Amino acid sequence: MDQLSPARPKAEGAPPPKTAPKADPLPSPATPTDAAPRTGWRTRLLMFGLPALLVAGGAGWWLTSGGSVSTDNAYVQMDKVSVAAEVGGRITEVAVRDGQQVAKGQLLFRIDAEPYALSVAQATAAIDAAQVEVGNLAAGANTSSVDIAAAREEVKFAQVNFDRQAALMEKGFTTRAAYDASRHALSQAREHVRQAEAAATEARTKLATGPSSGINPQVEAARVQRSQAEVNLGRTTVRAPSAGRVAQSDRLQIGQMMVAGLPAVTLVDTAHPWVEANFKETDLANMRVGQRAEISFDAYPGLKIRGHVLTIGAGTGSEFSVLPAQNATGNWVKVTQRVPVRIAFDEKPSRDMIAGLSADVRVFTK
Repeated sequence: MDQLSPARPKAEGAPPPKTAPKADPLPSPATPTDAAPRTGWRTRLLMFGLPALLVAGGAGWWLTSGGSVSTDNAYVQMDKVSVAAEVGGRITEVAVRDGQQVAKGQLLFRIDAEPYALSVAQATAAIDAAQVEVGNLAAGANTSSVDIAAAREEVKFAQVNFDRQAALMEKGFTTRAAYDASRHALSQAREHVRQAEAAATEARTKLATGPSSGINPQVEAARVQRSQAEVNLGRTTVRAPSAGRVAQSDRLQIGQMMVAGLPAVTLVDTAHPWVEANFKETDLANMRVGQRAEISFDAYPGLKIRGHVLTIGAGTGSEFSVLPAQNATGNWVKVTQRVPVRIAFDEKPSRDMIAGLSADVRVFTK
């Protein structure tokens, strides 16, 4: 029978018995030594990055808004001239249309000139009549001189006759009636001399010339009347007092009667616009004339114009209103007032400006 025999010794040079491979150990949690660098980096980021971010944000706010004031209560303004006829009459010609750009002195419209031409002719006739009157006065003055000489001769004759009658009266060779008649004739002759001298003085006075013009007053008055008639005749042609764009010209219709002094057309000076910005009174503490400004427009998005503060209003808007607010009441509520500030353009806009456009204005006060 086979019996279990004792184990035989291993043969020299035999390979060792195979064993199962060991499994890799699971990763262990990070040790405190590995987490320290990461925690320090985050801490430094919070300690230095956040303050730097706050400083940068504050600087940006100061540069963009903290050192400036702004308002959207601003509008484009332009000089507007209301043109009215200085004389009345019927419109015979209209030379412009609404929106047309006109130059200074350009014809706008004409008024019927015939009645004013007749006035000039009438004034010319008045000058001729005055000159004829002056001639008559000169002739009358010469006649007065002749009358004075004749009256003085009568006085001499009446004086001789009176002396003769007086001598005869003393000798009793004449009557009392003849003596009285001679004395009366002498008085009449002397009175004629005085009348002639008065007439001559009056004629010379009427012929006198003015101390400043050296022309007879009647002739000068007639010439002034003709000058006024010529001025009125010239005013029948209405021209543009300044360059600008025509507006509200619908009242210019041929055949319509124009009333003197009534605005007929408006000229808008589009070449020199400005912005009137109504700032709150609380925004004026650091505002000064000459400070830089930036203007943007609702009608033209993206367009920004450089400008500067030209003037700061002398009163609030309510002070110049037709019906200013009366604050002396029991239910008074304080309202922040607005002050008009004129902003001038420092550059020519790339788009056409229109009076009344809404604008946003920022004034840099720092």
